Amino acid sequence: MLSPSEFIGQFFIIALLVVLGVFVLVVLIRAIRIIPQAYAGVVERLGRYHKTLQPGLNVLVPFIDRVRPLVDMREQVVSFPPQPVITEDNLVVSIDTVVYFQVTDARAATYEIANYLAAVEQLTTTTLRNVVGGLNLEEALTSRDEINSKLRIVLDEATGKWGLRVSRVELKAIDPPHSIQDSMEKQMRAERDRRAVILTAEGTKQAAILEAEGSRQAAILEAEGEAKARVLRAQGEAEAITTVFQAIHDGRPDPELLAYQYLLTLPKIADGASNKLWIIPSEFSEALKGVGEGLFGASQRAAAASSAAGASSTTPPGSAPIV
Repeated sequence: MLSPSEFIGQFFIIALLVVLGVFVLVVLIRAIRIIPQAYAGVVERLGRYHKTLQPGLNVLVPFIDRVRPLVDMREQVVSFPPQPVITEDNLVVSIDTVVYFQVTDARAATYEIANYLAAVEQLTTTTLRNVVGGLNLEEALTSRDEINSKLRIVLDEATGKWGLRVSRVELKAIDPPHSIQDSMEKQMRAERDRRAVILTAEGTKQAAILEAEGSRQAAILEAEGEAKARVLRAQGEAEAITTVFQAIHDGRPDPELLAYQYLLTLPKIADGASNKLWIIPSEFSEALKGVGEGLFGASQRAAAASSAAGASSTTPPGSAPIV
């Protein structure tokens, strides 16, 4: 059985070993540091910058090296609240912006600026007021790309020494005063009404032009059809006249027949309810003369034929007629 002094000695040794083990464990924990991907750690040795820890397993000197809060190396998106900006024509507009930036140097972002997020916000506000202050309201509303480009260039140059890189700056909204919005809405409504009236007038004009063009084409086609019909009708009549003329010449009619046909044609000349005056052609007397000669000649020829027949019946056969 141990004496009290021996028991106390063993207890002291066990406690010392436990303390030593805890110390060694703490030393190992503080000597090993694991950095996640896309982060960086700034190491200070005895209060001064020593190195920047990269992602992975890193070994430190316990109780001498101290790791500051990790710096996010990914691209960050920060939306700033609306800022009042006065334009060149003395109108106050509210503009809110979105900035895309990335930390490229953890050491500069830690030691060159106390709070780079607040610095970027204030720098964006002042730069935005400088840029938009030289534009009127209409230019500010229609020149977003130009404003974004100027803001990005100025912010990228100013934040380069802070270990930051500004990739994009976007204007999320530009809100003019309500009175200006009402005026703009009335102006746009009037402009839309004017365009509607112009388009309606252009449509009516185009419709009238097309209708006139269609009527002209229809009239032209109708006239062409009528002309072709007249030509064909004239050709048919010419062919009919030619055929009749040829038939007449082939039949070799005597003057008496022609005079008789002429007399039959005269009533057709005066046919019609509107004919009040009948003018007799000069050839009418010649036709009557021809008809008279024809009838008289026919009667003479008939009498001569009858007399000749009577003489031949009274003369005996074989005897010569008395002259």
